[in-house]
Amino acid sequence: MLLGTQRINGEGILEIGGCSAVGLAREFGTPLYVVDEDCLRQTCRDYRRAFESRYPRSHISFSSKVFTTMAICRIVEEEGLGVDVSSGGELHTALGAGVAPSKIVMHGNNKSAEEMEMAVAAGVGRIGIDCLEEIGALQAIAAGRGATAEVLIRLAPGVEADTHTHIQTGKVDTKFGFWIVDGAARDAVAEILKAPNLALRGINCHIGSQILDNEPFVQAAEMMIDFAAQLQADFGYTIDDLDLGGGLGVRYLPGDDVPSLDDYAEAVTGTVKACCERRGLPLPRLIQEPGRSLIGEAGTTLYTIGVVKDIPGVRTYVAVDGGISDNPRPALYGSKYSALVADKANHPSTRTVRVSGKHCETDTLIEELAVPEVERGDILAVQTTGAYNYSMASNYNRLPRPASVLVSGGRAEIIVERETLDDLTRLDRVPKRLRAAERETAS
Repeated sequence: MLLGTQRINGEGILEIGGCSAVGLAREFGTPLYVVDEDCLRQTCRDYRRAFESRYPRSHISFSSKVFTTMAICRIVEEEGLGVDVSSGGELHTALGAGVAPSKIVMHGNNKSAEEMEMAVAAGVGRIGIDCLEEIGALQAIAAGRGATAEVLIRLAPGVEADTHTHIQTGKVDTKFGFWIVDGAARDAVAEILKAPNLALRGINCHIGSQILDNEPFVQAAEMMIDFAAQLQADFGYTIDDLDLGGGLGVRYLPGDDVPSLDDYAEAVTGTVKACCERRGLPLPRLIQEPGRSLIGEAGTTLYTIGVVKDIPGVRTYVAVDGGISDNPRPALYGSKYSALVADKANHPSTRTVRVSGKHCETDTLIEELAVPEVERGDILAVQTTGAYNYSMASNYNRLPRPASVLVSGGRAEIIVERETLDDLTRLDRVPKRLRAAERETAS
């Protein structure tokens, strides 16, 4: 399975963005996150075309939590997208990248006072309200600054998408947003409309992630439009924005059947137009918040193979120089990946192995992978790692977090430096009393 600009060159080596994967590993070290810039930019353009051609009042906003760096924010902004953030750190990154505040939406289910203050001070385009106490807190912050905060209210429409339970976010039993079914969402809208320094611009939902069927998105759109009609009837309020979140899946394995962007856009926009017409509502601005489906397939992680351990009659383990610290998703969600040996990409597969990391865990990256004969020093390229790998990375076992490089046209550029061992201890502090005890022991 080759994605984006990936190809196998005449020497049988995997190339990404015109760069040899083996050359990248040698120059920048491993583990290494590689981002295919041309693939990312093309997906941004495909998203805009698919939605704007069917629904001119469309706005695509990158869900930055999947891969938050200044370079990535800059690229999507150049492609005409907005940026969604969910923390002060993500907001700081987007602003540092030069993203216009008006194109930023601030989400989050437990925003601190400092984060809300930061969003209001920056003048972000929308702030998502997720709970009742945020209404009063945000009103006070905006009033203190003599500002008006433009807000969305996040709803839980009760749609249970067919995905891992940890990434179902639109069902009734969820920490996110206000339930529609019990009247909580309507009551929250009433409170927002009474707040003099809050301007309610619309409604938002997000039903989950890695969804491979259009039907849950259709159901969510129908329920959101029904709720919008209720708001017009009860309060005379007409929404400006309908933010349906993201959640479209990507190809992790060759057999994954993912809806095309055109099919997805047709299903969503067609539903919104039909429901608004039936309910007698004007067409709102339609916001999509892709994350994984925007950058997932543009990412590849390169590892160096170390120990190859055969357990006769059981299996062969192939260990790499990373693991759960740079990709916790298999442990969190049972996520599955496809990979190939980058320096033997045209060799026939002769055996099945289990790919494991180097951590003090049962640290399995890929349960079963067909590979050629492998040996220490080979480069393993794990595909579709552009979403949630870098952003969820940790320093477990005190491993430095990997570097990230952007590749295009045969050129590779660092967008995140590799951490050093000194970085790992940079914020450590030893109390004076422990240092004194150390001196006494030494004497």
